[in-house]
Amino acid sequence: MASAPSKKHLDGYRDGEFITTGDLRRFTGIPTFLKAPLMDNVESPDVGIFGVPYDGGIIRTPGTRFGPRGVRNCCWRAGPYNAELEVDPFEHHEIVDCGDLILSPLSITDTMEAIEKGTAKLLDRGILPIAVGGDHFITHPILRAIHKKHGKVAVVHFDAHTDTSDEAFGQKLNHGTMFRRAVEEEIIEPDKLIQIGIRRIYHDRELDFHREHGIEVIMAESLDEMGANGLAKRLERFKGEKVYVTFDMDFVDATYAPGTGSPELNGPTSAQARACVRALQGLDIVGFDLVEVSPSHDVRELTCYLANLILLDFVSILPRA
Repeated sequence: MASAPSKKHLDGYRDGEFITTGDLRRFTGIPTFLKAPLMDNVESPDVGIFGVPYDGGIIRTPGTRFGPRGVRNCCWRAGPYNAELEVDPFEHHEIVDCGDLILSPLSITDTMEAIEKGTAKLLDRGILPIAVGGDHFITHPILRAIHKKHGKVAVVHFDAHTDTSDEAFGQKLNHGTMFRRAVEEEIIEPDKLIQIGIRRIYHDRELDFHREHGIEVIMAESLDEMGANGLAKRLERFKGEKVYVTFDMDFVDATYAPGTGSPELNGPTSAQARACVRALQGLDIVGFDLVEVSPSHDVRELTCYLANLILLDFVSILPRA
């Protein structure tokens, strides 16, 4: 595969050779998502990871525009082999780093258009899109592109918050309203939206919206009781459906993932969070995003490192190309 290192990556210590991406020593070379090669260097990629450096939808604590850079900078700590799943995803997929989308930090509507178009370009090439944010608002335009390609899809949403508020500070487009907007726009099936790990609900009107539209919510306490195996069984109802997965880093307990803008306690550990991602195995996944990594609030790169491991888990559960 394109990501396999050449022999000169393994020796040649006296030859003055240059390393760009994908070196097995990992601490050398230019940082890319999962140390994947750049998209322009691969003839037929089938999985594309791209950065969405935007935090204009943040209500409280900005900083996630630097999420893609923080995740890339920590990529050297995560190797290509997934020991839990006993697989090297680079042996089965042409995984590439697509770079970052060019976005306006001043216009949320321009940003929506750019994210939707950028995602659509990957889908049109037959590339499964994996977005690294950025705040959670970016899921909204990605879902628009997914809908145009695949129709209404099921959504698996890992988060501490439901993100189904109607507005904040008088604005209906922000990182706490995306899933209400997606339901209203009819780009997803609300009764096929499952929200996992919820433990902070701001008002009962959110739950009214859930009851009205048949949205399933698994609270963090219930998730802890059922475990990853129980979650996998719950997700079996999505077998045969096109599925989009969105992962907010505040799904993880703040002790294990402090580098996020809206940290919450009483959530899954890092090990439990990774097991939940692996519980997705067997679903027909058509896209994924990982959002709300804020490096300036991180501690010793714990959150950025965990983000890399979650990305590794995700690409490892994809069916072999």
